[in-house]
Amino acid sequence: MPIHLHLEDYLAMVRHARDMAPVEDCGLIGGRIDGEDKIIEKVFYLTNVDHSEEHFSLDPKEQFDAVRALREQGLELLGNWHSHPASPSRPSEEDKRLAFDTKASYLILSLHGGEPVLNSFQISRDKTVTKEDLRIR
Repeated sequence: MPIHLHLEDYLAMVRHARDMAPVEDCGLIGGRIDGEDKIIEKVFYLTNVDHSEEHFSLDPKEQFDAVRALREQGLELLGNWHSHPASPSRPSEEDKRLAFDTKASYLILSLHGGEPVLNSFQISRDKTVTKEDLRIR
């Protein structure tokens, strides 16, 4: 299932993650499912209450507010995103351990090694990681 992200949203995510570095940036993604495609219509920037360079926890109140805003706009929660300021764009062992929704997309934006790299993944119950077909347009 391809997942689509607007170029403007991608660029904003990179700017925001760079501003937050070396702390991991994080948030939610919302949108709609159109046939076989996931279309990201809204990217939320939430506070990493852990203020950590190696993991994140979403602010619960901000998370609740974001989900409510999605519902009010007729959109659905598609997953979350976070940055890896100093590691590659792939789920860490902790990312896999904390992945509870097998339908969710987990976007990871790496700032490691110069150019940013964004990938999207799905993580199964047995913690198998599948890379999604992310299309930035």
